Amino acid sequence: MAKADIGLIGLAVMGQNLVLNMADHGYRVAVFNRTTSKVDEFIAGPAKDTSIIGTHSMEELVSALAKPRKVMLMVKAGAVVDSFIDMLVPLLEPGDVIIDGGNSHFPDSTRRTAYLREKGLLFIGTGISGGEEGARHGPSIMPGGDPKAWPLVKDIFQAVSAKVDGEPCCQWVGQDGAGHFVKMVHNGIEYGDMQLICEAYSLMDNALGMSCDQMHEVFKQWNSGVLDSYLIDITKDILAMKDEDGQPLVNKILDTAGQKGTGKWTAISALDLGVPLTLIGEAVFARVLSSLKDERVRASAILGPRQKATETGADDNIINALRDALYASKIISYAQGFMLMREAAKEQGWELNYGEIALMWRGGCIIRSTFLGNIKEAYDNNPELENLALDRFFTEALKSAEAGWRKAVILAVKNGIPAPAFASALSYFDGYRSERLPANLLQAQRDYFGAHTYERIDKKRGEFFHTDWTGHGGKVASTTYEV
Repeated sequence: MAKADIGLIGLAVMGQNLVLNMADHGYRVAVFNRTTSKVDEFIAGPAKDTSIIGTHSMEELVSALAKPRKVMLMVKAGAVVDSFIDMLVPLLEPGDVIIDGGNSHFPDSTRRTAYLREKGLLFIGTGISGGEEGARHGPSIMPGGDPKAWPLVKDIFQAVSAKVDGEPCCQWVGQDGAGHFVKMVHNGIEYGDMQLICEAYSLMDNALGMSCDQMHEVFKQWNSGVLDSYLIDITKDILAMKDEDGQPLVNKILDTAGQKGTGKWTAISALDLGVPLTLIGEAVFARVLSSLKDERVRASAILGPRQKATETGADDNIINALRDALYASKIISYAQGFMLMREAAKEQGWELNYGEIALMWRGGCIIRSTFLGNIKEAYDNNPELENLALDRFFTEALKSAEAGWRKAVILAVKNGIPAPAFASALSYFDGYRSERLPANLLQAQRDYFGAHTYERIDKKRGEFFHTDWTGHGGKVASTTYEV
């Protein structure tokens, strides 16, 4: 029997669909699952009449592979990945490749790259986005790890990835944990996009009193303009879906949201790197707040429900204001996400291509949108761009949307409707373009209680001063200065 081009361990939904995708593109795949009955079910079911090889042990899987062997793990992130790596190491030879395609935390991928390099093996930690449909028909793939491994898997990965204008949504991201870092930021932006859409929906529902059918029509219209994206498209469909009794299904879904941790990792990474990732942070906290359902119900009875909506109906002006708020906030979310990647690249020594990253996200993934083409153009025009908001296209877009953006936030405040992502994005916009912020008072406070020193506007940067604010504090200052 002919040897397989690649092996895959983990036959859950993503693993099965990725294998079928590879087979569709002419690659012979050997598969293994810890519960071996799943292998038999897969071979007899979805993989029937294909070239896919079922195996019932790790040894059998490895022996079925052509050299250099390539083994892809589609298993739960964390200790399970390390367990499978430890089982594979004795079975492989120098030059073989282990690929982790799960949602691993990027420091784990950095550690695994170094560990396997010591064993003479190559490692790739790759983010894969697009869910079940993407895995089956073309996901966005973000590989990083040992650069020597990339030529060995490039053809397979690019063949099965989504394509935009003929270009694969898969390019080498960078060494060590770069691939999983970029996927983490992708997921953080996904949190932000979803929260922004939910806030627009909430304002339409609670402030404007619109029906789901009316909202469906608005999102349908938005999906043909600057907001054209996968998430707007599925929101349109969700709002149109009726339950068995003919009522909107979305109204019957409990208002508590789950999370798998990647949004939280993104926010923590931003705090570690000193990047103001305010919108994504608010999106994570919004999910946390939603999970306090019972407590919120009790609080509503004690604190009182929000006041009755002040608006009557929705005219084009207010709908356009919500569209502008959603669009401008989305720009801010991506601007913050790309800022985070820039800072991480500096710290880790990665050479990230931000235009290529935007291209990888244009197809196959959950945040795919026309908008990403504008981001690619921005970084193609200026690879050293400090902030997306400073690109001419996005500068003009933000200025154009500003009035509507403010109107939407005012609508939320007037009606007691939480819109933390809209509001935090607007606050960031106002803060980022402020020549002077009140941090001068903050620094004075720090110097007053802790002698932390401050800089002066009439002296050169890097020169620090301390004032004896009370008259009995002395001239001794703190030995460290922290922004």
